[in-house]
Amino acid sequence: MPGRSKVSYIGRHLMIKGEYAEAILSGKKRATIRLGVVKPRSREVIIHSGGRAICKAKIEGVIYKKFSELTNEDARLDGFKNLKELRDALLKTYQSFSPDDIITIIKFTVTQKFNKLNKQSPYLGLNPVDLARIALRYDLLELSESDKEVLNIIVREGSLRKAAEKLYGDVNKRYLIRRVLRKALRKLIKHQVLDVKSLKK
Repeated sequence: MPGRSKVSYIGRHLMIKGEYAEAILSGKKRATIRLGVVKPRSREVIIHSGGRAICKAKIEGVIYKKFSELTNEDARLDGFKNLKELRDALLKTYQSFSPDDIITIIKFTVTQKFNKLNKQSPYLGLNPVDLARIALRYDLLELSESDKEVLNIIVREGSLRKAAEKLYGDVNKRYLIRRVLRKALRKLIKHQVLDVKSLKK
């Protein structure tokens, strides 16, 4: 019987169970292993875990192999002690595997930890485009439609200058965009999507 090889895609957001957040931030977990063929659309992703945005990461590599080909090295990369622990965790998530099922190993390096943001920096040191992406991901923020439109244009245009020109025809009106970003940041903090308890002074 042929193994499963369903194809799926990851965009700018990588969702990981809350129980693994600490392992990611400590550097113990440097990969995520998924059932099927998973193809990242971007080399930079924002990792979310336990209902929070926890870090920004760079995808360093993607490996495809069969379930039967997983190794202890793969397990340690994913933050587990050994192959048995990894297999048990995968079975808990996916219920069953055949030896020929295709597995994707996505290796990443954390480039910015969101629990180590800088209080003195604009937007706590977050890139404005990343801030917009995070805010748009969480419905609980209850953003207005006009604010969502501004944030979407920031993401699409890739800079405040281009977004201001697109929205208002005037790059000098970036202050209007900054106002929306500050509002979004306040809501992210209020709803604890960003952990700011240990902000750098």
